[in-house]
Amino acid sequence: MRNTDDYIIFYHLVEQGSFSAAAKQMELTKSVVSKRIAKLEKEIGVQLLYRTTRTLKLTEAGQSFFEHARRVFQAVATAEESIVGLGKSLSGNIKITVPTISGELILPTVISEFNLQYPDINIDMELDNRFADIINEGFDLAIRTGVLPDSSLIARKLVDANWVVCASPMYLAKHGKPASPKALVDHNCLAYAYQETGAREWAFKSESGIYQVQVDGNLCTNNSSALRNVALLGQGLIYVPRVLVYEDLQQGKLIQLFKDETAKCLGIYTVYPYTRQQPEKVKLFIDHLYTCFQSRSHQF
Repeated sequence: MRNTDDYIIFYHLVEQGSFSAAAKQMELTKSVVSKRIAKLEKEIGVQLLYRTTRTLKLTEAGQSFFEHARRVFQAVATAEESIVGLGKSLSGNIKITVPTISGELILPTVISEFNLQYPDINIDMELDNRFADIINEGFDLAIRTGVLPDSSLIARKLVDANWVVCASPMYLAKHGKPASPKALVDHNCLAYAYQETGAREWAFKSESGIYQVQVDGNLCTNNSSALRNVALLGQGLIYVPRVLVYEDLQQGKLIQLFKDETAKCLGIYTVYPYTRQQPEKVKLFIDHLYTCFQSRSHQF
């Protein structure tokens, strides 16, 4: 069965007469609307629209599809009217999936502050570095780090996460401080395998651009807390998101190296499905996430 959103997006596109106007009506980006329509035409194997730089014109198949889309839109509107007010309920559950660093370091405070304001809203949080299937697994939203895959999901950037190279004073006293990133080949570099295969390729910048240093070490893990603890024990150097070691750097438990040369920076986003009427409790939580991450941006 085809996704109802396909019909609703197509309905608004025809009614509004342009991709830009339809995107504005549905609070989507123009590119999302365009991609959804292109995907729709590809999946059903027929052209629905003739496109020019100024106008859209329905094909015969498009006219037929539009009649169905109109009926779907009217049915959805009627259903929404019958439950008006329920979406504004500030109670119930919000199910989220988040990566381990955000879940362990940032979300406890974020959720605690949110629950003080809205005690009847329960947060069901799953910590996992994988990209969960939000819709099929029943999540209301996800927090994701890095380059997002192309999809029809809505993404809102929360903050940019800068990465740092650091080691404990104990390690540096014993093994010496590397003079440059290229000298890392002579050190025990502990790898953080986070959603990537290049955990042992550390990125740096110079006047000529970005370059990679191939490092080696006796530990590779996808658990950030374990990696931090091993570094604190003086076992080696790590290249991790600054928020993970922010307090350690402030307290001198870890020393940052190559401060102006590290090149890795990944966006952190909240990602959620498109819905015409987003539940008020989810909207409030997303706004709260943004405010909290922005207020802690110096830690990133």
